[in-house]
Amino acid sequence: MTDASPHVAASRRPAERLIERTIFASRWLAAPIYLLLAASLILILGAFLKKAAALTFHAIHAGSDETIIGILSLIDLSLMANLVLMVVLAGYENFVSRFDLAAHRDRPDWMDHVGLSQLKLKLMTSIVAISAIHVLENFMHVDTVSDRELAWSVGIHMMFVLSGLLLAWMDRASGAGHEP
Repeated sequence: MTDASPHVAASRRPAERLIERTIFASRWLAAPIYLLLAASLILILGAFLKKAAALTFHAIHAGSDETIIGILSLIDLSLMANLVLMVVLAGYENFVSRFDLAAHRDRPDWMDHVGLSQLKLKLMTSIVAISAIHVLENFMHVDTVSDRELAWSVGIHMMFVLSGLLLAWMDRASGAGHEP
């Protein structure tokens, strides 16, 4: 039986290597997802331009509250674009393939040292900021927003804040915040 063991192990090696190479190559199935997410920036740009044009045309007759809400909507869209960019760039580089842009002068500095832990915190921070803008918009319209809707928006926002704090605490406690 000792003669059969090395033979069985040797015959499984090529199969194992094929399985491992196939599983490793499967990471490329995520590449189209990141491409389509990058393309979704066009939709965000379109919404931004539409809101900016509407704000420009209505700012003359609008009150300061409406102007502030319009600007907050533009900030909200820019934060959403940043969120999509972070997910696309960091997700592709962490899960699919490294970018060959080391010498590129426009390469964002954060790409060189943002691991999954820092990415999660950056994403959560963006979500909290977006949520805060929506809560502020509700407070700007407090006379037209129901108490129930206002309570829900504040409650949901506080859950995002609490989730972000807990995520940061867990990363710090586990030492994950010190990734290279």
